Amino acid sequence: MSESEMKVTLNGTNVFGTPMLDFSKIALPGLSGELAEQSLARAREGCETIKAASEKMTEALRETFSSNARSATDYGLKVFEISNANTASALDFFVHLIGSRSATDVFALSAAQTRKAFDTASDQNKELLALAQKLATETGEPIRKHFTKVLHQVG
Repeated sequence: MSESEMKVTLNGTNVFGTPMLDFSKIALPGLSGELAEQSLARAREGCETIKAASEKMTEALRETFSSNARSATDYGLKVFEISNANTASALDFFVHLIGSRSATDVFALSAAQTRKAFDTASDQNKELLALAQKLATETGEPIRKHFTKVLHQVG
């Protein structure tokens, strides 16, 4: 085999910017010309299929990250809203506590505040759980959908 037959030339670049190989210059001893051409054609088709799948997965990840950013922002804003509401509630409690005239008033205010805080925390946790579930669903669904589609196309 001559040195020119052993060389593999570069033919463009792939998705990642790295050079792609031109298989047409490879000599395969022991294989008939037609069989070699068929093998190389299948290899090219395989490379193109992988390239297309990679591009589709990249698009799916782009969509996922965009959706994820929106959902994460919603979650963060809800945490700030909850924090603000809890701070206002605590300040109201302390104002009423300072204005109380007896130990019985302090006890009644404390019991009411504890009950209110428990109920509020329960509702807030439900809201945060719903947002977290939405975030998880919105993050995973596009990836699952595109991955399944790509696997069906490749297979």
